[in-house]
Amino acid sequence: MVVVTGASGHVGANLVRMLQEKDRSVRALMHRDGRAFEGLDIETVSGDILDSRSLVSAFKGADYVYQLAAHISISKRDAAEAALINVQGTRNVVDACMEAGVRRLVHFSSIHALSSEPRDEVIDESRPLAGPSAPVYDRSKVDAERIVLEAVEKGLDSIIVNPTAILGPCDFKPSYMGRFLLALYHRDFKSLVRGGFDWVDVRDVVQGALAAEQRGRRGERYLLSGTWLSVPDLAALVEDVTGRRAPRFTASMWLAYIGLPFINVFSLMKKKEPLYTKESLHTLQNHRFISHKKATRELEYKPRPLLETLRDAFEWFSTQGYLKG
Repeated sequence: MVVVTGASGHVGANLVRMLQEKDRSVRALMHRDGRAFEGLDIETVSGDILDSRSLVSAFKGADYVYQLAAHISISKRDAAEAALINVQGTRNVVDACMEAGVRRLVHFSSIHALSSEPRDEVIDESRPLAGPSAPVYDRSKVDAERIVLEAVEKGLDSIIVNPTAILGPCDFKPSYMGRFLLALYHRDFKSLVRGGFDWVDVRDVVQGALAAEQRGRRGERYLLSGTWLSVPDLAALVEDVTGRRAPRFTASMWLAYIGLPFINVFSLMKKKEPLYTKESLHTLQNHRFISHKKATRELEYKPRPLLETLRDAFEWFSTQGYLKG
């Protein structure tokens, strides 16, 4: 039996489908939204990673638990929620795994848990964790990793996977990165910004995590990265795939920072998520050189071309009606 927390999210939706394709017995922890696994032949149970007793009940009889539930934050506005879900939620999952006698926990962390310094050197699994000056979300992922590793010292068999920026199909909510792709398609951006990130296909991340479940070494971390691409170059690929014209103006970072107060005021007035934040600009300037050699060597991890990812993502968005309007 495999239990998946955060099954309603982007990674969760792809994970439960891949587990089902492999004829694995799956139990999905459902908090509020069950669209991601409607029609699938899997077991669903109500639960909340902030409710310890519901987790113990959900994990009963489980051989493996995938801890995907998390709160992605690009703003200080929801810092408390990120800390609560990412840190206390992980502690509750770890404790419930130990109480329920789970054979192995696969914990989904993030590349943001690792320090971005020095910026000009390759990041691999030996990179130290991010420090106290890192953004709130990064620090919450650091604290969650420490909780998992402390549990390993106490006897829990667990491994950690650290994906980069995840794109791809079956993005029901959609995710933060999915909304970014849709904003490019609908031409919500009047300009782009310099900088970029490492983008990876959700299906490759899931395959890497499944391989880690079976072959990963206890207490080890595996970076699941893809391809670094600047935001303008990513937008150009989206234009090639969709035919929707990308913005032609690219703002420098200093200009983007100057615009932050206006972006924040506008988003508050409109009660919408800001187009970008100080934290998201920080992200686009860091974590450029990321190595997945360890995952390739030990897990046979091999990310696909980004163009294939974008084609499949937009094809899926089209079938779901996200490209209308």
